[in-house]
Amino acid sequence: MDEIDKKILNILQKKFPLTEQPFLIVAEKCGITEEEALSRIQKMKDDGVIRRIGAVFDGAKLGRASTLCAARVPEEKIEKFVNAVNTYKGVTHNYLRDNEYNVWFTVNAASPQEIELFLTGLKEKTGVTDILDMRAVRTFKIDASFEV
Repeated sequence: MDEIDKKILNILQKKFPLTEQPFLIVAEKCGITEEEALSRIQKMKDDGVIRRIGAVFDGAKLGRASTLCAARVPEEKIEKFVNAVNTYKGVTHNYLRDNEYNVWFTVNAASPQEIELFLTGLKEKTGVTDILDMRAVRTFKIDASFEV
C-alpha cells in the first residue's frame, strides 16, 4: 500500500462522504481520478484489506434483536450445520473456533421471537441441539477504525 491507499482507507473509515458520488469526493481528497480511486478500492477488497464498505447501525435503537451463538457441532456435521446457518439472511458472522463450542455466529432479526424460531428450526434441521444463545446484557461501543 502506498500513501494514497492509506489516505483512502482513512477517509473510508472516518469521513465517508454521504453524497450522490462519494467516491468522486474520496478521489478529489486524494488528488486522483474517481476511476483510480475505485480501482484502488477494488484491489484492496480483492486483497482482503477491505472486507466491506457500509453503514453500521445500532440495531437495538432500531427495535431489532441480535445474539451471539456458539454451537457444539460434531466434526461430521460441521458442513451441514454451517450451510444451514448461512441460509439465514440475518446471520452476519459465522466462523469455526478451536474449542468445544466450535461454530460461532451472530444473528440479527426483527424480534427476539424471530431469533428463537431460527434457532429452533436450526436445531431441528441439523440435529445439533447444543447451541448457546448469548444475548448482550450490556453494550460497549468501541471505535474499530484504524489510522493507517
